[in-house]
Amino acid sequence: MWQPDGWDVRVRLGVLTPHADVGPESELRAMAPADVGLHAARVPFGAMGSGGAMDPTIPLAPVRAFAEPPHLDEAAALLAAAPVAVIAFAFTSSAYVIGPRGEAHMLARLEKLTHGLPVVATCAAAVRALRALGAGRIALVDPPWFDETLSDLGRGYYEDSGFEVPYAAPCGLPSGQTLIGPRALHDWVVAQVPDTAEAVVIGGNGFRAVGAIAALEATLDRPVLTANQVLLWAALRAAGSPTTAITAYGRLFSTP
Repeated sequence: MWQPDGWDVRVRLGVLTPHADVGPESELRAMAPADVGLHAARVPFGAMGSGGAMDPTIPLAPVRAFAEPPHLDEAAALLAAAPVAVIAFAFTSSAYVIGPRGEAHMLARLEKLTHGLPVVATCAAAVRALRALGAGRIALVDPPWFDETLSDLGRGYYEDSGFEVPYAAPCGLPSGQTLIGPRALHDWVVAQVPDTAEAVVIGGNGFRAVGAIAALEATLDRPVLTANQVLLWAALRAAGSPTTAITAYGRLFSTP
């Protein structure tokens, strides 16, 4: 008699996302079971305009600023007032710029503002996921709107975290969120990833990628991690919620 209304969920996750980006929410909702609630707060991002428009490559200054007060802190504090179990920082490139230590300081700052509510971040989640999978050598594929400098900073982030990175580069597909589909991403990654990589990490929360995970893992026979995939995995774990109900988006979710 009564229709589902979205209220009866087992856990609610808060998401901090760039103001004009629909990518994180789209991919998180695609992966998350129906009984996981997703609630986003938008944070101004200086490199993104109306309708999600961006330049072909994004500058470093707004990337760094995204992780700094006051806008991020204000959004996190407001989101923490909602009945969410954890807050997920859906942004990759700022961690590349500030490094693992800077990212850890950012998370500690946000957790003070949220009165101890767990806050997870994309790149820190990827590091934990790689360690859980036992992968020490990775191929890093970044969005086409990351220039070589930003991608090199990404390589440095993972090297500083203890990984070997034999390959790191922006994806050679057209630069634009709406211009990329799973088939094109699969074919490009398969052609580029070296055999020496034990896992593939696809950076960028605005990079349409989760639809290609299963196909990439089948073709490459190794783990494939994407930004929103690792973020959801880390958020559910931080909330004490099982991840094994997610079966279609890579072997990570079956990892203890």
